[in-house]
Amino acid sequence: MTMQIKKLASSPSRAGRHLQRYNQGFRLVVGCIPYRIRKNNNSPTIHGTLIEDLEVLLISSQKSPRMMFPKGGWELDEDIELAASRETLEEAGVIGDLGDKLGEWVFKSKSQEKYHEGSMFSLLVTEELDVWPEKDVRQRVWMSVEEAREVCAHSWMKEALDAFVCQFNPRQRVVEEEPLASCRLELCRTDELRLSIGGQSADEDVDCYLFS
Repeated sequence: MTMQIKKLASSPSRAGRHLQRYNQGFRLVVGCIPYRIRKNNNSPTIHGTLIEDLEVLLISSQKSPRMMFPKGGWELDEDIELAASRETLEEAGVIGDLGDKLGEWVFKSKSQEKYHEGSMFSLLVTEELDVWPEKDVRQRVWMSVEEAREVCAHSWMKEALDAFVCQFNPRQRVVEEEPLASCRLELCRTDELRLSIGGQSADEDVDCYLFS
């Protein structure tokens, strides 16, 4: 898949909705939390990677400086993994190893007044491109998990980030961490339905809940 994705780097981003997938009227979107692991020989690891050693990549909105993870429409001529990798390359200009799906969320786009069904994956970045389709309309910034939680504009993406953190924090360590630096236990139990509505900005996706 890597070579297939690389070929898209010199092509413009996909546009239009003629190939867009829908599920019971909900537009299907997919995205990634791109991450890398800082090497720190002074940090002991327990059960693998420490949260402090992780950095995640956020991008700016095309229309504002608000930060988010890359995501976009899942189309009929691609499977969900290819769609996630393609959107991440188009918007963030990175390629990597796609991990497990972190979950699925339903959210309302305030700009379109429509509901979307979003799936998010983790992506271990192996290559950062100097040129990519949306380089001229977005900024990309590496930051810590805590920094990302503070600046991410979308509450449903923050929940995806929490689910991502759970991959690196076994349940027995959850109680030892800071409140959601702490990777809340309920986010590790994806069979629970939770509604999350907060004070959102005009550019934000709202009314989101994790449903699987």
